[in-house]
Amino acid sequence: MHMPPDAASDAILKCNSEAELLWSRLQPEQWPLPLTSLPEGTALVGGAVRDGLLDRLSAAPDLDLIVPDDALGLTRRLAKELKGTCVVLDQERDMARLVLGDWTVDLARQEGGDLSADLQRRDYRLNAIALPLRPRGALVDPTHGLEDLNHRHLRAIQEQNLIDDPLRLLRGLRLMAEQNLSLDPQTAAWIAEHHARLPEVAPERILSELQRLVSGDWAAAVIPVLQQLRLLTPWQASAPDPADLPAPSADAEFSATERQQAWPLLRLTHLLSGEGLAALRSSRRLRQRSDRLRHWLRRCQGGVDQLPESERLTLHREMETDLPALILTLPRALHQPWLERWRDPEDRLFHPRTPLDGRTLQQHLGLVPGPALGALIDQLRLDFAFGRITDPNHALEAARHWVSKNEACCD
Repeated sequence: MHMPPDAASDAILKCNSEAELLWSRLQPEQWPLPLTSLPEGTALVGGAVRDGLLDRLSAAPDLDLIVPDDALGLTRRLAKELKGTCVVLDQERDMARLVLGDWTVDLARQEGGDLSADLQRRDYRLNAIALPLRPRGALVDPTHGLEDLNHRHLRAIQEQNLIDDPLRLLRGLRLMAEQNLSLDPQTAAWIAEHHARLPEVAPERILSELQRLVSGDWAAAVIPVLQQLRLLTPWQASAPDPADLPAPSADAEFSATERQQAWPLLRLTHLLSGEGLAALRSSRRLRQRSDRLRHWLRRCQGGVDQLPESERLTLHREMETDLPALILTLPRALHQPWLERWRDPEDRLFHPRTPLDGRTLQQHLGLVPGPALGALIDQLRLDFAFGRITDPNHALEAARHWVSKNEACCD
C-alpha cells in the first residue's frame, strides 16, 4: 500500500515556526472576509491547513473554520454583511457554507470541550491540524498530523471516526491520489473491514469524492489500492476492468490540458458501470459521455482501421470532445497523428461537419424536410470527411447527382 514520497514538498516544516510559515502561505489579508469579522476562538482546520503546509494551496482555497458556537447564525450574518450566500449544510450539527464569489468558507460549531477535542473527532491525522485565527496562535496538533505530513503518510485517527461518516473511507484514497501519500497498514485494514458501509453515504457525496480522485496527479497508483479495498464494488458490475487502464506513460504525447481532459473520464468509465453512475446520481451528460466511451472502447478492440467509413465518422461525431480519452487506449503509433488531427479544428474527419446545411439544399434542390433530406446531408458529411467533396460548390454538384439517383425517395 506504499506510494513513493514526493520530495517537492520536503520543505513544509523546515521553518522554525510552522505557524508563521503557514500564515505567510495562506495570506489571510487576501481572503474575502476580514478576520475581525470572526468571533474569538475561531480556528482554521482541515484541507487549507494541510495544503498550506504542503505548499499546495490554490488561488482561492476552500476554508474550513471552527467557531465556538452558532455557526449557522454567524454564516447568515456574514452573508448579509459581505453580500454573499449562506448554504445550510447540517442544521442539527450547526454547519453552514458561506459563498463569496469564487471562495467557499465552511463554518462549523466546535464539537467537544475544546479545539483539541474537536480535532480528535476528525478522519485522518494530517487533517486534524488547526491554526487559531482569533487570537492568532501556534498550530494545534493533538494527533501528530505534522509528523504524517512530513512522512507523506495517511493514518486514520481511530477506527470509529471512519465509521461515523463512511465517506471518510473513500476520502482517504482521494487524498492519496491528490497528495501522493502512503497508506498506513492499520488504516488500510479498517477501510477494508468497513468498505461495505460506503453505500450508506449520500450518492452525490460519493461521486464528488471519486471525481476528485480520478483527477488526482497520483490516481494511477491509487486505483489498484481502491480495487483491493473493494470500495466501489456496488457500482462496478459490467464496467471495464480497471486493470486494463493504460500505463501512465501512455500520455507522453499529450499536453497537460489534454491529460486532464482524458484521464478522469477514462478512469471513471473503468471504475463505474453505466448503472453505477446512475445510482450515484451523476449528471445525464456524464453518463452519456461515459456510455459513448465504453461503447467505442469495445468497438475499437479489433483496431480502428477495421471500422467502415460510416462508423469511423460516427466515432468522431460522438467522441469529438472526448476523443483524447479514447486515444489513450489506441496503439501508441496512432497517438501523435490522431492528436495532431484532433488539435486541428479544420480537420473534416476529426471534427465532422456538413458542407451544406438543410436550408441551402432545400433552396437549391427543391427538397422538403424529411428522411431523404437527412440521408443526403449524412452522405455529404461522409464524403466531405473523407475528401471526396472539397467545397460547397462541389457539394452542391454531388447533391444534385445524389438526388437524381434517388428520385423515388425524394418525391
